[in-house]
Amino acid sequence: MTTTVIDGITSLNSKNFNFGVVKCTNFKAVNFKVTNPGDSPNTDGMHVERCSDVTIEGATIGTGDDCISLGQGLTNVHISKVTCGPGHGISVGSLGKYPDEKDVTGLIISDSTISDTLNGIRIKSWGNFPSASSVSNITFENITFKNVNNPIIIDQEYCPSGACANDVPSKVQISDVTFKNIQGTFASEVGVTLLCSKGLPCKNVKLQDINITPSKGSAPLKSTCDNIKALYTGTQVPPPCP
Repeated sequence: MTTTVIDGITSLNSKNFNFGVVKCTNFKAVNFKVTNPGDSPNTDGMHVERCSDVTIEGATIGTGDDCISLGQGLTNVHISKVTCGPGHGISVGSLGKYPDEKDVTGLIISDSTISDTLNGIRIKSWGNFPSASSVSNITFENITFKNVNNPIIIDQEYCPSGACANDVPSKVQISDVTFKNIQGTFASEVGVTLLCSKGLPCKNVKLQDINITPSKGSAPLKSTCDNIKALYTGTQVPPPCP
């Protein structure tokens, strides 16, 4: 697709991806709505891959999987003013599972609200698979969480079945990622999870002005990190990794 606009469309109770956008240039989706049950598997609101110059703005998405999933081969993607939930949040990936995957670079996800979801904002890649690629120049900013289970995640041992050996580390290099002005509430013990590849540790990951607190009570706040030395500035709630 070249120079395509989707405006004001509603997708209701899809059996799989609600919108699948592949091999596009200059694609714009605005003011669209997705409604699926929160327990409906593989019903991503919008999946995009192998595209350049993409704008997604003003979407309202409730589904049983990722509200928006951003796959391989993306360049210059801007996502803003999204209302997400229920679902699995907004994800870059999953990546690294198939041979010859293309790099992902130049993504901005901003000014959005994520509520009552399994995850918040996430980058995910598989271990034990042959594909080597990179994820770079990614910015998440001005994001509000409401009762999100896992708000901020980098997961380079992605394994939804829970039965992966992960003997071989992910070959996806993650670098130049910024989480900026992220606030709200979460419904688990861990607010920030940065689990990077032991073969290719994450580089230049920055967290600036993070303030996410428990939805209920005074549960302990925690961040967990592996194979990363993140850079922290401004407010940091939960506390940064040592």
